[in-house]
Amino acid sequence: MIQQQKSPKHWLITGGCGFIGTSLIYHLKQQTDCSIRVVDNLSAGTREDLARVCDFTETDKPHPDSDSVELWVGDIRDAEFMLRAAQDRDCIVHLAANTGVIPSIKHPRDDCETNVLGTLNVLEAARMHKVRSFIFASSGAPLGEQKPPIHEEKVPRPLSPYGASKLSGEGYCSAYHGSFGLNTIALRFGNVYGPRSGHKNSVVAKFIRQAFRGETLTVYGDGTQTRDFIYIDDLVDAILKASLVQAGGEIIQIATNREHTVNEILEYVKVIFQEDYNINVQSTHAPPRKGEVMRNYSDISKARKLLDWEPSSDIQDNLRKTVEWFWDISYKEKGKSKKLQGKRKR
Repeated sequence: MIQQQKSPKHWLITGGCGFIGTSLIYHLKQQTDCSIRVVDNLSAGTREDLARVCDFTETDKPHPDSDSVELWVGDIRDAEFMLRAAQDRDCIVHLAANTGVIPSIKHPRDDCETNVLGTLNVLEAARMHKVRSFIFASSGAPLGEQKPPIHEEKVPRPLSPYGASKLSGEGYCSAYHGSFGLNTIALRFGNVYGPRSGHKNSVVAKFIRQAFRGETLTVYGDGTQTRDFIYIDDLVDAILKASLVQAGGEIIQIATNREHTVNEILEYVKVIFQEDYNINVQSTHAPPRKGEVMRNYSDISKARKLLDWEPSSDIQDNLRKTVEWFWDISYKEKGKSKKLQGKRKR
């Protein structure tokens, strides 16, 4: 049975300088009075990314201010470092990971060391400090090729090292609940998009970067492959609601229960760039990539029931917001660049 608990006051967010981490921090600072400790090795997110959403102190010791944001630069593969970073925290959101199917195929050992051993280090630190809630960022990759909609009862059959490493993380979360009573919850994120995704290599972010650079957009395969695209604000809302429940060892799909083809996303992006920036976007197709599934969308009935959560966003409007963010942050000052074909019209 799911039980409610008080909102956490002392957060630890691994990978907190990244896309999801900075978005979560932005919402936390807007909505709650809390202290936030960020652990990041700065391999993807940067200090500048964090500074866009909050003031912070870079340190490796607890800061006395209750509503402060601390940045601890370090690696989750360092067990002693993680043990120090988890002290006095009541909620850990574990976002740090090697992400993506293709990088995991190229470097499977690196993927394992970060996503398996690194996750074990964070869980062990949570256990040692009796952290109240542990939220693990997973994905649909552990399930592999399945007839959609995917859900929590399907038998995992990962197709990539990334899927295998995330499955291992889910397993360790379950084990740490079963063996040590740690309140863990694994959230399987859909394909996340939205503002602050400048470093992300997902299809949405890549399309937008390519379009602003005046490049031809590349679609791998015939573009009929589908994904469940979830807007970042909806995802953050799910994380916040997960922090309020005692749901030891549960796995929950966090997506929209809707599938869109890559070709649909391509067409949405083309329209936005034509209407708002007077940019005529060209596209091409390349051979499909190994390890990627053809169809993927999620049954989110469990998230609705256990978290009282519902995605509320419209994909076309939110794609437009995402493009606007890329313009404002990355391309506004480069408007006179020869690579930038157009000019924002509104």
